[in-house]
Amino acid sequence: MSRAKSLNLSQAALLLSLRQFLSVSNQCRNDCPPKVNAEKRASDAEAQIRSLKQQQVAATPTVNVQSAEPIAADKTPPKLTLSGFSDIKFYGDVEFNMDAASRSGSLTSMRTSANKDWASGTNERWDINGRLLLGFDGYQRLDNGNFAGFSVQPLADLTGKMNLDDAVFFFGRENDWKIKVGRFEAYDMFPLNQDTFIEYSGNTANDLYSDGYGYIYMMKEGRGRSDSGGNFLLSKTIDNWYFEVNTLLENGSTLYTEKQYHGMDLTNDKNVAYVRPVIAWQNGRFSTAIAMESNVVNNAYGYYENGKWIDQSDRTGYGFTMTWNGQKTDPEDGAVINLNTAYMDATDETDFTAGVNALWHRFELGYIYAHNKIEAFNATNIDAVCEDDCWITDPGNYDIHTIHASYLFPNVMDMKNFNIYLGAYASWVEANPNNGDNSEDARYGGRLRFKYFF
Repeated sequence: MSRAKSLNLSQAALLLSLRQFLSVSNQCRNDCPPKVNAEKRASDAEAQIRSLKQQQVAATPTVNVQSAEPIAADKTPPKLTLSGFSDIKFYGDVEFNMDAASRSGSLTSMRTSANKDWASGTNERWDINGRLLLGFDGYQRLDNGNFAGFSVQPLADLTGKMNLDDAVFFFGRENDWKIKVGRFEAYDMFPLNQDTFIEYSGNTANDLYSDGYGYIYMMKEGRGRSDSGGNFLLSKTIDNWYFEVNTLLENGSTLYTEKQYHGMDLTNDKNVAYVRPVIAWQNGRFSTAIAMESNVVNNAYGYYENGKWIDQSDRTGYGFTMTWNGQKTDPEDGAVINLNTAYMDATDETDFTAGVNALWHRFELGYIYAHNKIEAFNATNIDAVCEDDCWITDPGNYDIHTIHASYLFPNVMDMKNFNIYLGAYASWVEANPNNGDNSEDARYGGRLRFKYFF
């Protein structure tokens, strides 16, 4: 298109020059000398052509191309738009530990860090573990007291894995009734105060029992947070009384770390259904609760012996706890004291646990006693799992003693959300098998915990 426009301008210049030439020729026909007329006409024509060319060049547009950042027409910064139905809360905390142990090996199946499924027999003497929690909560409340909400708490472990604490939806009427469904923990029937070793995050209903090691039963089998199922909970509050029924549906064999129980490999046939009712009473600084948990599904898991199915899923537990919380009325000088007991009646095994712990002026001290009575055990397959590190390989009685302590250093660097805990523990087992000699062994260690809230 630009080339055609250039040709048209050149043709117009020639035509104009010819017209001027003819005009000058007519004017000088009688008056101008021939030589002068010819030179003048040629000079005028050249001037006209140069002028037209200059106009043509000036008329050609010049396009300047530059790279630039896009400029938004609206200078308003981006906005986070919410639905408007619920109040949203974002929070989190960092919990990192530095551990030191007397020696490798374990005495019980009790987990001692967030990164470990359980305290295995190959634990290192030195360890750094922990997790970072991010929480997202939503809550909607109406003027009549009705409410609904949710909570999700992903965990990032130092091992590079992503786990999850809670993922729950709930609704009800404030100070009356409540329904919860999802992944969460029900009422705590074995509170441990400011403990830094025995409490842990992640899956709290799985990998609790490790064959060949002592079992510290704390009424957690039907409490919740399973990686193979979910909870449904109904609760009711009447004055000082609190009633709760939690139902956990899951693969029951996930209770056992190696899917072994008393030396036998377990086969899962159907999911279990743990029903866990709790009755609690509170008045001022004193509170108490009783509870039970039981699998109501028969033949959920077991093993075959000579072609015959042997059910191993019959498990019923009972618990009782009392708490004196003096910090409710005296946060500086008040003491928090817990007394807990739990009893499990299972196939070919009974377990009894009792514990007491106290917190005063940032210092916590606790003691846990556990007794395991094993009535049947097949040691044929246990060596491959234990590698000569198991304590329970025969029927008999086994006693476990654990002392745990911690001290809180609050407001580190003048930050109210940054605390450091210094913890220690000692654990020993007394083995009294029906066949063989009695034996004892002990473990102890320390922990430095960094706790940062945001």
